[in-house]
Amino acid sequence: MQHIEKFRYTFKGKIWKYQGKGGWYFVTIPKALAKKIRDVHYVSEEGWGRLKTSATINTTTWSTSIWYDTKIGSYIIPVKAIVRKSESLTDGSLVKIDLVFSLDKWFSNLI
Repeated sequence: MQHIEKFRYTFKGKIWKYQGKGGWYFVTIPKALAKKIRDVHYVSEEGWGRLKTSATINTTTWSTSIWYDTKIGSYIIPVKAIVRKSESLTDGSLVKIDLVFSLDKWFSNLI
């Protein structure tokens, strides 16, 4: 079995609801951490500053992406309805999020 290294980051933030169409819920990644993530993973960004990742809140883990929002100078992460429901989260809930980025994706973009 091959062991694939991962980049791991943990932060806390509040869930907020986008006021536009769709009513998505997000958490903003703290700017200092966003800078660190962008410095390391910039080569892996896809369209609109998107980075694929997996996220964990409490006992719920899901595949997702973070997007770089140039207006706020940080990444935002969407929090799906199924995650909010299973963890009893609402607008304004303070959460701890663990992000995991695969090293193989990052490394392949450097070659």
